[in-house]
Parts: sequence; C-alpha cells; structure tokens
Amino acid sequence: MTSRARVRAAGGVIVRCTNGSEPELLLIHRPRHNDWTFPKGKIESGETDEACALREVEEETGLRCEFESELPPTAHITGKGRLKEVRYWLMRPVGGEASPHNEVDAVRWVPLARAARMLTYQRDRDLLGSLPVGGRA
Repeated sequence: MTSRARVRAAGGVIVRCTNGSEPELLLIHRPRHNDWTFPKGKIESGETDEACALREVEEETGLRCEFESELPPTAHITGKGRLKEVRYWLMRPVGGEASPHNEVDAVRWVPLARAARMLTYQRDRDLLGSLPVGGRA
C-alpha cells in the first residue's frame, strides 16, 4: 500500500472526574456516519500528530485539553479503501465547554461502562481496554 493510500489522523479520549465520581469520557456523534466515537481528524501538511490531536478535539468539542498519556494507535480500512491510522492520547479538559462543532451534532459525557455500549466501532471499544486503571494516567 502506498503512502497515498494511507490516511494519518490523531485524536483524543477525553476523561473527566467530578466530585469523586466514576470517570466519564466524552463521546461525539457524527451525523454523516451516524456513529458514536472519539474526536479525531486528519493530520494537515506540516502538522505534528500531537498538534492535530489537540486541534481536532477543540474543533469538534469546543474543549481545550492537555495530554495525560499516549494510547495505542488504531487502524482500519476506510470506505474509500484506504488505510487510516489514528494516534490517540488520553486527555483532560483545561478550558472551554463541551458542545458539538463542525461535523459533530452531539457530545455526551458518559461513564466508562456506558461508553463501551455506546461506541459504534469495535476498535474504539478496544481502545477503552487500554486506558489506565480508573481512566487516569
């Protein structure tokens, strides 16, 4: 597979803990795909993976975040037959307010167990299994 057939992307698994409660993750809904997933997007020319992850998270959720730790990457074949590789980071919000932006029509904070049931893709559910215990780095 040539590099043209490969799509590089980056995103975040955003976690928050409020008042000692179970950690919650922010999921996004994209009407174009009718899916629940994590915020992510394609890396722009000259952009680092880390910069892309922070930009995409803010563009899709309105949240400014900081990195906690890197998570395992995912890979899948897109509808156009290209290999899409996505690097993810566990992130925590440091500013902004979660709301849908760009290609996203809904955002939802959900407990870890519920996130596993809501996520559309198995690769996203597998990513949950890589989270540090309690969802914190």
